[in-house]
Amino acid sequence: MPLSGMAIAFKASTSACTAQQLWGHPTRDQCQYGFTHLNERKSRKGSAALHARAVSGKLDLDFGDPSWKQKYQEDWDRRFSLPHITDVFDLEPRLTTFSLKKNRSPLGASDASSPDKWNGYVNKDDRALLKVINYASNTSAGAECIDPDCSWVEHWVHRAGPRKEIYYEPEEVKAAIVTCGGLCPGLNDVIRQIVFTLEIYGVKNIVGIQFGYRGFFEKGLKEMPLSRDVVENINLAGGSFLGVSRGGAKTSEIVDSIQARRIDMLFVIGGNGSHAGANAIHEEVP
Repeated sequence: MPLSGMAIAFKASTSACTAQQLWGHPTRDQCQYGFTHLNERKSRKGSAALHARAVSGKLDLDFGDPSWKQKYQEDWDRRFSLPHITDVFDLEPRLTTFSLKKNRSPLGASDASSPDKWNGYVNKDDRALLKVINYASNTSAGAECIDPDCSWVEHWVHRAGPRKEIYYEPEEVKAAIVTCGGLCPGLNDVIRQIVFTLEIYGVKNIVGIQFGYRGFFEKGLKEMPLSRDVVENINLAGGSFLGVSRGGAKTSEIVDSIQARRIDMLFVIGGNGSHAGANAIHEEVP
């Protein structure tokens, strides 16, 4: 994940339940949480830009309405759009410290400062097509249809990758990773790849929080320094290298611990309840 996205990046339910209520209901359809800049108390812009909301449940559509597809796509864009970090914090961009091995210019471009110069970085407005199969029928294998005719509807999401501009010095960043809730296959793969990618982007101060959210406030649970050497082979083992736990978390204590530890980026790995907790942490941060 690029450092230019070091602000909150999550999607949360806009049902009647608040984030605090959803914390206690891990089975509720909740959110997907990326990472958040937590340590420094920055001046935030208008509240409308602070959240990327996802409405749980399906949009009530009249498939007899010729404009139903447009309404569906507009609802999709509204639910899954993500604010840019500059929509949340007043920050000045700087050129990334991450350099690509390949660098070439399009034909006819000789000026290295040209905005058209190929640099290999991802534009913040790039989108990726989420579903690429146009099913002919709802009886086709694996078909995921919106209407009875299985009409083709485009689902666009933000493209991940390194950005040309970033907003924090990577060497000054402290990143933390925590696995919460129950166990599932692939947790160690995720931990491993986050560490690898952070190091590639220049972040060296990476720690693991042991045994879920408990690791933020329970005495005796220390941070675990993480590096490529430490996580190189953890994908060969089951479970979670960091350990997991369920429930019992007080949001205010977690936020106090995060700020006391001077953690800038928190990667929460888990399911619905874990991400509801991440949402609550975001809401609690001053």
